[in-house]
Amino acid sequence: MTLDFSNRRRFVLSGVGAAALATLPQLRAQAQTPTANRVLRVGHQKGFLSLLKGRGTLEQRLAPLGVKLTWTEFTAGPVQLEALNVGSIDFGDVGEAPPIFAQAAGAPLAYVAATVPRPATEAVIVPKDSPIRSVADLKGRKVAYNKGSNVHYFLVKLLEKNGLKYDDVQSVFLPPSDARAAFERGAIDAWVIWDPFLAAAEVGLGGRILADATGVVNNRAYYFSTLDYAAKNADVVRIVIEEINKLDQWGSAHRDALAAEFAPLWGLPKPVVDRSVGRAVYGTGPITKAILQEQQVIADTFFNLKLIPKKINLLEAAVNAG
Repeated sequence: MTLDFSNRRRFVLSGVGAAALATLPQLRAQAQTPTANRVLRVGHQKGFLSLLKGRGTLEQRLAPLGVKLTWTEFTAGPVQLEALNVGSIDFGDVGEAPPIFAQAAGAPLAYVAATVPRPATEAVIVPKDSPIRSVADLKGRKVAYNKGSNVHYFLVKLLEKNGLKYDDVQSVFLPPSDARAAFERGAIDAWVIWDPFLAAAEVGLGGRILADATGVVNNRAYYFSTLDYAAKNADVVRIVIEEINKLDQWGSAHRDALAAEFAPLWGLPKPVVDRSVGRAVYGTGPITKAILQEQQVIADTFFNLKLIPKKINLLEAAVNAG
């Protein structure tokens, strides 16, 4: 099965494709064009913001404020954050890891909203006939995952919780498409991955979940802006968060319909999307200091793993966190 799903939320800055980055000079030029009225330039991946764009409800809410919207689709969170850094978008969606790398690189990002925890949507998966039956059995085994991603952090904490050290396993750094191929041909013993790749491996390859992130990490997704835009346009940001949460609540109550919309967007069979959507938890709200502290722990872990060059303070990437 070929997955036509953008690697939503997860690739570190060093993994961004050259083709995607090639669009940035054009975006820089767009960013320098002056406008008379307020504009909200939204960067989105193939997810809830894409559905929100299709509905047109955000335009309706912002029209009385004289706010014009533009939409630009990206292939991954780091590309969005680079676009934010060069001043070509004002808002976007991302996972836990990319904004940590972006802040460490000096991007002026602000966390403005977060989803509820979704730990069941990432897991360690093994072949159905694997002799590995517990996390402890991973010792000495080849475990594949995307370096510097949310599942990198999850694996560190999962091993720690089960009395293992990070170097007790043989880490194999692979992006999802390569990891799936390695998993399918038996070149790795386990794969740490997120939905919908996780669901596709279960449905299409008969993979067995060894452990998901429940009780280990929260696995949130985030919405971001720039510090300057968020401070000067708090009314706009508030309305965007409200509309995203409305869509979240609709999706939670209408999962079959949500899966039917996501299936063609992601290029996946509906049974795969049904599994992914079925175990997700939906809801989006403003950033709090407690949520930022969760991100701080991830950032500190990445610093200790030498994935980022310096320690960062997550409180510097928020506007009026409660």
